[in-house]
Amino acid sequence: MFAAERRQLILEMVRANGAVSLRELARVVQTSEVTVRRDVRALEAEGLLDRRHGGAVLPGGFTRESGFPQKSHLATAEKTAIADLAASFVEEGEAIVVGAGTTTQELARRLARVPGLTVVTNSLLVAQALAHANRVEVVMTGGTLRGSNYALVGSGAEQSLQGLRVSRAFLSGSGLTAERGLSTSNMLSASVDRALVQAASEVVVLADHTKLGTDTMFQTVPTDLITRLVTDEPPGHDDRAATELQALADQGVQIAVAGASEQPGGDQVPVRRQQRRDVPLPGPRRGQVPGAGPGLRSATALGEQTPGTERARVADLRRR
Repeated sequence: MFAAERRQLILEMVRANGAVSLRELARVVQTSEVTVRRDVRALEAEGLLDRRHGGAVLPGGFTRESGFPQKSHLATAEKTAIADLAASFVEEGEAIVVGAGTTTQELARRLARVPGLTVVTNSLLVAQALAHANRVEVVMTGGTLRGSNYALVGSGAEQSLQGLRVSRAFLSGSGLTAERGLSTSNMLSASVDRALVQAASEVVVLADHTKLGTDTMFQTVPTDLITRLVTDEPPGHDDRAATELQALADQGVQIAVAGASEQPGGDQVPVRRQQRRDVPLPGPRRGQVPGAGPGLRSATALGEQTPGTERARVADLRRR
């Protein structure tokens, strides 16, 4: 493929999706990330897109929200690895909330095997993934259907969450920074996500490395309310994503990293499961939602006692 054709395809992908990782671009155009990075620089010089944290985004600072069909094809290997790891934090008999998103949909598919689980969700896709799980009870919020991501939003969804209390909330979003926390591009989605957070004693954010350092319009979860981040290993050249992880760890967020990568031709390199780095909290979480019952264990304790998994490998992410 000639450079002009390759760059046109890259530009079309970014325009269609709003944000695309270098890894995904390399897979689609069937070339190396080094070549794609050179193409992205050339397109940025023409003002057609912006480089951002191991990927490319539409020009203009804040990224726009992509529709579900586009999101479902982005960073698929990373989302699979993140979902596998996140599922290991869920125990039998728990009650949790799961927000809308393609990564949380992947998580839901794995939760179907957890007996006695109760899942509260505003996502039709999450509910569909659990519809035939005999041992999982699914509770859906009310609300108005938002077709772009198959989620229920609005006052009906928020009111149905009032008075609810669960052990954990699993949320995704459009961007994550240490300064603002988790954010999304849609006001109605952000409002429901905040209601989900209020219902949970702990908040687990699922975000692949392309979202690290990305800031979008509406804040959903401030950093001091995030208990744990489950993400994938940033590429070696992505210093900004690594810096963002460090900043999040410095603010007390526990970082759980699942390794996943793809070859430029599209063949997936086997996921290195259980490659997990946890940063334990130095004390009570700042801004922790009050009211956790005595039967709810901390995320650190859960990571150590989850059945069927090895004990998390603890690594210090702080600069030395």
